[in-house]
Amino acid sequence: MTFPLFRRAACAAFAPLLMIAACSAPAPAPPLADARIGGPLMLTTQDGQRLTDADLAGKYRLIYFGYSYCPDVCPVDLQNLMAGFAALEKSDPAVAARIQPIFVSIDPARDTPAQLKTYVRAFHPRLIGLTGTDAEIARVAKDYAVFYQREGKPGAADYLMNHSRIAYLMGPDGKPIALAPHDAKPEAIAAELKQWVR
Repeated sequence: MTFPLFRRAACAAFAPLLMIAACSAPAPAPPLADARIGGPLMLTTQDGQRLTDADLAGKYRLIYFGYSYCPDVCPVDLQNLMAGFAALEKSDPAVAARIQPIFVSIDPARDTPAQLKTYVRAFHPRLIGLTGTDAEIARVAKDYAVFYQREGKPGAADYLMNHSRIAYLMGPDGKPIALAPHDAKPEAIAAELKQWVR
């Protein structure tokens, strides 16, 4: 007759251990873990200063590739991403403080530092705009598996750029973590960023 009582006592004794085991389960691996994406950044900011990985030490990087003369896709994506980032700043300011949002231009011929300064200011005060020489942008785009191509008549001043529509969340070590959902609602973007910032 004491056996059921013993079972209840044993279950009560082991319950906290089971809860600890459940809570200590390993976190899921980032979706882009081990992907061959990313590389050193050595570009020019909207303030005309050179930026390298050393300037981003300890920071997660939210990186979007586009160009300021884009008529529709880029501004919409940036608006969404920065709205999500602003939502994270409001709900979890300590987490947001660990993330540096970055816009990399794939149109260095027109996206001078002065042009980028006006452009990025419209989306978020912490957004850094990066440009460089044709060779520098080509190298970074290749490192980040970003396609881009100029469209229109050769030599024309008014042209469009065909390019990958993608945003990455990179870790403080510069390694890829996840794709940021640039077409989602601010709350969903904020939740995705928070999930991976440790």
